[in-house]
Amino acid sequence: MKISQKLMKLCLIPMKFMAKITDNTCPEYRVLLNRAARKHKENRQYFKKLKKQKSGLVDPLMRRLHDEVFEKIDCLLCSNCCRGTGPLIRERDISRLSKNLKIKPGKFTETYLRTDEEGDYVFSSMPCPFILNDNCCMVYSDRPGACRDYPHTDCISFKKYSSQMLENTRICPAVFLVFEKMKEELPL
Repeated sequence: MKISQKLMKLCLIPMKFMAKITDNTCPEYRVLLNRAARKHKENRQYFKKLKKQKSGLVDPLMRRLHDEVFEKIDCLLCSNCCRGTGPLIRERDISRLSKNLKIKPGKFTETYLRTDEEGDYVFSSMPCPFILNDNCCMVYSDRPGACRDYPHTDCISFKKYSSQMLENTRICPAVFLVFEKMKEELPL
């Protein structure tokens, strides 16, 4: 498996080319996600150019824009990531989640997970089995590492996560807004 494919698996991967916009996503965020779908080709071109820029320019700007956007975005009004993407589940995630649920790791694995084509654990079905109707996560404090890191716009390396972030523009309204603001501040 290529390194970039492995990285994509470690982050959240879209289950389909474009994640379904769920009924639980607020109308304002649906509008943003529809705009993101229409602008995907433009964003792909921008990301190609952005990857050629110095990390010292891109990464601090992206983190600042991440902070600005997440002051205004409320993930509980969306949860599109929890309903349309699936995280890679690692052994430490299984241990933490099974402890939270007070079941043995083997029972957790049997109940909630399957092995994908690369032999990694993923949820056996989507949406996430721990997302509630009000978009809250019933295991939030013990959620998988990939969920903790999502959507990666505050990471230390745009180049490392650029493929995931491009796909995440169509899944997460916050990611779309981060890069819309980036295009304004750093037109290429």
